[in-house]
Amino acid sequence: MADRSFLNWPFFEERHRILAEALDRWAAANLAHIDHSDVDAACRELVAKLGEGGWLEYSAVDPDDAGSVLDVRSLCIIRETLARHDGLADFSFAMQGLGTGAISLFGRVDQKRDWLSRTRAGAALSAFALSEPKSGSDVANLDLAARADGDSYVLDGEKTWISNGGIADMYTVFARTGEAPGAKGISAFIVPADTPGLSIAERLEVIAPHPLARLSFQNCRISKSAMLGKPGEGFKIAMSVLDVFRSTVAAAALGFARRALDEAVARSTSRELFGAPLSDLQMVQGHIADMALDIDAAALLVYRAAWLKDSGAPRVSREAAMAKLYATDRAQSVIDKAVQIHGGDGVRKGSVVESLYREIRALRIYEGASDVQKVIIARQTLAGG
Repeated sequence: MADRSFLNWPFFEERHRILAEALDRWAAANLAHIDHSDVDAACRELVAKLGEGGWLEYSAVDPDDAGSVLDVRSLCIIRETLARHDGLADFSFAMQGLGTGAISLFGRVDQKRDWLSRTRAGAALSAFALSEPKSGSDVANLDLAARADGDSYVLDGEKTWISNGGIADMYTVFARTGEAPGAKGISAFIVPADTPGLSIAERLEVIAPHPLARLSFQNCRISKSAMLGKPGEGFKIAMSVLDVFRSTVAAAALGFARRALDEAVARSTSRELFGAPLSDLQMVQGHIADMALDIDAAALLVYRAAWLKDSGAPRVSREAAMAKLYATDRAQSVIDKAVQIHGGDGVRKGSVVESLYREIRALRIYEGASDVQKVIIARQTLAGG
């Protein structure tokens, strides 16, 4: 049983504790038997289940409530809990939020009603199309062009490493509209997956199976009404979305780490070596202590960032960067120790800790690699916070 004492920290309200308990029970009852052999089908099934369970209502604002806002602490609790149970369930939830984040934060009422009512119900899958072959973390350097043509924009170029690519029903796409050089010349658009000129150029396979793709835009015509916000606001929109969801990546890492610790404790107390449980060995106790320490320190950073955002801080880039950097890096260390404690079983394909070992590595790269988080932290620290 994962430690839940953190829920008594002052970052949380009673509604957060109720959410955590309810989701944990639901996940235990609904996620254990999901077939992962067909990743696309599994993601569709998971999104449908999460929608039926009402959990996707947290992933985006209520399109019929003008006062609805994203609660980052709830998002983090959900991602931590789902990641502890099933990495693909966490992925499926996360993409419903990240893919529609720009609509939640900057969409018009009609855009919210068109899409959020569907994604919150699990009836449509969403994706966030920002990265390109030559611009991953350097968002201002993207090349995908959006050329104005009458009442339309015409998109030409590529996106890559797009999560949910190939199975999404809509993509939030960032393209260069050219109002100014660099970051000030980028805009954001809603592009339905069936738009002529948008195609899946390549499906991408990674060590922890997730639906990923390279997208091709060739004379892809969309209405000007598909723009999110104003022309040239795309960079601001992308950064605002990442400011919300970067902390949730850290929360997912925290969930993976908690599961690894649970598995390590169970292994060390049930497995004997030289006539005594592994847990009697001081070296193993040292590993367990390091794991517990890393998890609590990461949790403090994760929920500090989430609490600050929910408390009205306009930007939490520094705090979110600290949370993502520390939680993902430390989770990698925690999981590695769990593998070591499991010995040969730790590297057996399909074992829990082996799966966690593959899952965690990507989190240190996407939504800003660890080295990029250090740059963000350093720049804001040098600028005086």
